[in-house]
Amino acid sequence: MTADTPTSDVPYPEAPFPAAQFFDAPDGRRLAWRELGEGRPVVLLHGYIADAESWFQEGGRAGLAPALARGGHRVIMPDFRGHGSSAKPHEADAYPSDVLTDDALALVEHLKLDDYDLGGYSLGARIAVRMLVRGATPRRIVVGGQGLRELLGTGGGAGDRMRRIFEGAGTFAPGTREARAEEYLRSRGADPVALLRVLDSIATTPQELVARLTTPMLVVVGRDDERTESARELTALLPTARLAEVPGDHGTAAVAPELAQAFVDFLG
Repeated sequence: MTADTPTSDVPYPEAPFPAAQFFDAPDGRRLAWRELGEGRPVVLLHGYIADAESWFQEGGRAGLAPALARGGHRVIMPDFRGHGSSAKPHEADAYPSDVLTDDALALVEHLKLDDYDLGGYSLGARIAVRMLVRGATPRRIVVGGQGLRELLGTGGGAGDRMRRIFEGAGTFAPGTREARAEEYLRSRGADPVALLRVLDSIATTPQELVARLTTPMLVVVGRDDERTESARELTALLPTARLAEVPGDHGTAAVAPELAQAFVDFLG
């Protein structure tokens, strides 16, 4: 089922960005997470190159984390390894296949979460689904900005584009898509070596495993995202999934108030 998500003209209230807390991943790397609010836990997994701050202030509007906290949630936001305040090792052996899922599952265990919700956007959505496939048992899950093809590893070429940007840094003509992306990466203080290692670690999921998922799922995607049809395919595959299409492409939908509202409405 396809549904437009409701929106509000009233921005969510501002909230201070919480201080990082740390735990040791299974391989001993020091990883960060942040928390806001009290109540039912919800773990939010950010996208590639982003970090926990992406759930706060974006596009001049307070973000999803304050909205969920206001609604009675304990919002738990890790920084993936290679991102944010987490360790950014350069060694290849620090990024075995599916290591981000290892880390996310370890955080759930570290915090002793046994009744919680789960959500992610872009890379974070892929890791959230990997968590389900590997035995995580959240009550509900939100898959943002991804679809079936991305889970299977057959959708788009975002990873290849990022590789070209990292490897061609300083060579792009001003004003090109690549030059703008490079400028954005520099503004975030991105670590190209660590982020390339992260790309190497991302695992795909066979369709037969995706089809077995029974957790209630919201798939939310921008109407102009190149992944929209893929998101529709994922929703059609899973009887317990429903689809919300919101304004924007992959980047602008991530900061659209309609996307935040879709999360809030589904997670309650």
